[in-house]
Amino acid sequence: MNDLLTKAIEAHGGIERWQVLTQAQATLVSGGDLFAIKGLPQDATPRTMTVRLHQEHASVHPFGAPDQKTDFTPGRVSIKKLDGQVVAERKDPRTSFTGHTLKTPWDALDRAYFNGYALWTYLTTPFLLAMPGFTVTDIEPWRERDEVWPGLRATFPPQIASHSTQQDFYFGPDRLLRRHDYHVDVAGGFAAAQYVYDYAEADGIVLPTKRRAYRRDTLGRPRMDQVMVSIDLSDIHFT
Repeated sequence: MNDLLTKAIEAHGGIERWQVLTQAQATLVSGGDLFAIKGLPQDATPRTMTVRLHQEHASVHPFGAPDQKTDFTPGRVSIKKLDGQVVAERKDPRTSFTGHTLKTPWDALDRAYFNGYALWTYLTTPFLLAMPGFTVTDIEPWRERDEVWPGLRATFPPQIASHSTQQDFYFGPDRLLRRHDYHVDVAGGFAAAQYVYDYAEADGIVLPTKRRAYRRDTLGRPRMDQVMVSIDLSDIHFT
């Protein structure tokens, strides 16, 4: 395994601890201009996010109504009542974004799909990069103020849904993640730079509790005047 990835995984809790865990659950508060642009402004209601760690599956509750939740996998996304009744579903959901631009409105299933793959990616980083099918290579470091953050470029396998096929991850001197760059293919492919901070330890796993994503320019610099997506996590548990 890549040397930087090995050190990053160790800094975030270690592969041995990760392998004995199966699920993560956290309280989520999200926001940002992306959802307003998509016609679905996000309120500040805390929600419960649950993801499986070793297969891409995620759910958030409540969603759309107090008695509803999402059920996400790469091949299908649905909104369900808590008793299991399906309210709406979409198979092969990625195809519904064909031709989208940044300003193309989303429906509730589009939002559920984005939420599912994004939070699964975030709650499993950097461990997902060691899963079968991923390839990682060293890239030029990112210089942030007086620090130099070494980076990895990951190529995601086709069976994993995420922002884009190639994504870049930059790590601080302690080898904890500092920045995550990608293109948001489901929103016209705009370039994003996501900064992560306020780390916490939960059941042996170390992870950021705050994420802020910005658009980035052609030189990779974040446009700090607009928060596209904000994510705050609390009450995090791994089991």
